[in-house]
This record gives sequence, structure tokens and C-alpha cells, in this order.
Amino acid sequence: MTIIDLPHDQRLGHLLSECDVLVADGAVGTNLFALGLETGDSPELWNVDHPDRVIRHHQAMVDARADIILTNTFGGTRNRLKLHKSDDRVAELNTAAVRLARQVADGADHPVLVAGSMGPTGEIMEPAGTLTPEAAISAFTEQAAALAAGGVDVLWIETISCEEEAAAAIDGAARTGLPIVCTMTFDTNGRTMMGVTPEAAAVFYTSAWPELAAFGANCGNGFGELVAAVAGIDVACDSDRVLVAKANCGIPEYVDGDIRYTGTPEMMKSYARLARDAGARIIGGCCGSTPAHIAALVEALDGYPRGERPTLEAIDATLGLSWAAPRLDGEGRQRRSRRRA
Repeated sequence: MTIIDLPHDQRLGHLLSECDVLVADGAVGTNLFALGLETGDSPELWNVDHPDRVIRHHQAMVDARADIILTNTFGGTRNRLKLHKSDDRVAELNTAAVRLARQVADGADHPVLVAGSMGPTGEIMEPAGTLTPEAAISAFTEQAAALAAGGVDVLWIETISCEEEAAAAIDGAARTGLPIVCTMTFDTNGRTMMGVTPEAAAVFYTSAWPELAAFGANCGNGFGELVAAVAGIDVACDSDRVLVAKANCGIPEYVDGDIRYTGTPEMMKSYARLARDAGARIIGGCCGSTPAHIAALVEALDGYPRGERPTLEAIDATLGLSWAAPRLDGEGRQRRSRRRA
């Protein structure tokens, strides 16, 4: 039996039962910029206007041996599409994105899952802002339904800053019956923009209903901060949960009119192993991560056994930390690692 023979809602669990570590892809947006996307354009419109370029991106990630590819739907809620006068095209653009990713995944020479990316609405939840829980749930439900109809294997909520929006996204995604992954972004002195700590996030994640298939951190201010956040979540979880690490490729810099990221493939290797030591079982890249970075990540994790959870000092020494944080508790745990060839 191949992965394609399984129902969509069983595929992530099946691969996790076979492999101790799965590799997620790199950035969608920054790689589409390299293919011609202009600042201010909607990446989601490319699902119908330039499908060949979106397919080229997915294929490059699969060629780099990614196990999970995310759809080009990060801004696929009506709230964000409204900025491009396309809020009436949620179903069309999300299902088109899934169709492109499925074409690449189903033609791969190794099992590849398609994850439906669900980014934040771009609005602030009450009481700090004006977005009501009901409106947020409605928007996420609409997007999740479109992604499920297109045929994703998992719904992937990412780059969230507050528990209220995460809860709304989980509520909307849950109505599909698909596995749900949720990651927050810890980019403000070790917290999210809205003040959530990794430890508080762990409490939220583990109490979510339905139970999340995986959770963790993505994006952020570089490799070190991401690994520290995942380690903090691992400490607070106190259970054998599937954690996700999807770090930005270093720090963005403005060079000759372009945004470039400082992370090299060699740094990606160090990040991958420290993320694994920190407890992550799904490891990938976020902004700035190219197929070359993902290939380096795959190489670093191939046959790599999880070591002791890294201390903040070890993370700082290897990857750098721009903020001070409480010392991580515990000595870490040893776990067997088995990477599929």
C-alpha cells in the first residue's frame, strides 16, 4: 500500500509512525519572489495566473526530498484576499493551490504530504482589535473547507501570534475532520507579538480540541530563537507530542535593493540537528529557505539520533540568540531516530 492509497486524514499519522523525523518544505513567498512575484502582489492569485511557477516551486522542494509541502494559501482567507479585491474568490484560489501541490506530490518518487497553509487574517482580535471570534471562525472555516475540498492531507495553521486567533483557526479547521497542525511565531524577546510565551503556548496547544496532530513554532528572528522556542515548548509539554520547527533562514538584510537572508546551507544543518535535539519531529524552513537549504536539512537529519535537549548557552554558541530567556529545565531525553532513505 502506498501513501496515496490511504484516506487523506490518515496519511500524516502513517508517515509519523514510519519515520521519527519528517522534513517540511521551505518558504513559499520568498521563493515565488525569486520566480517573479512583485512586492504587493498576492501570491494566491498566482495559483490561477501563473500555475507553472507555483508548480516549479513545489517541484524544487520535492526534489530536495521534502516530505511535506505547504500550499500557496498563506493569505487565503477572505480578510487578506480583500486587500486584492479577491475576497469573493476564496474557494477558487484555495482549491487551485491544492490542485497544483497535489500534482507535484502525487507524482513524486517518495511519499509527500500536502499541507493546507492557513496564515493569520492580518487583523487584530478583540479586545485589542476589532476582529470578533465569530468573524475569525467564519473566515477560517471557509478557507479550511476549500482546502479540504481540494484534497489536502492536513491543515497547517501557521505564524499565529495570539491564542484567540489560533483557537478560531483550529475551530474552523476542525470542521473538516482533517489532522491539524498549529505553529506560533515567537519574535518579540522570546514571545509572540501578542505576548505568548513558548510555555503558555504549550499549555494552549495541549488543551486544544480536537487534539492537534502537531504543534510548535515557525518564522521568527532566526535559527536560535526558533530552536529556543521549540525547546521551551518541549519542556512544558511533559508528554510525547509531535513538535514542529520551521525557522526563517537566518536574519533578513536589505542588500542592493533586495531582501536577503543570512542563513547558509551549513547553518541550516546546525539548526536542523539542534531542532531535533530540542524535540522537533517535523523540521523545515520558513522565510528565505530555498531548495538548497532544505536539501542541506535533509542531509543533516539523515540517520541523526536525537541528543540531549540543548541549553540556551549551546543554542547561543551555535546559532546565536538576540534575547535573554529563562534557563531550560531538565536534562533532555534520548530518542531513537529513524529517517526513511
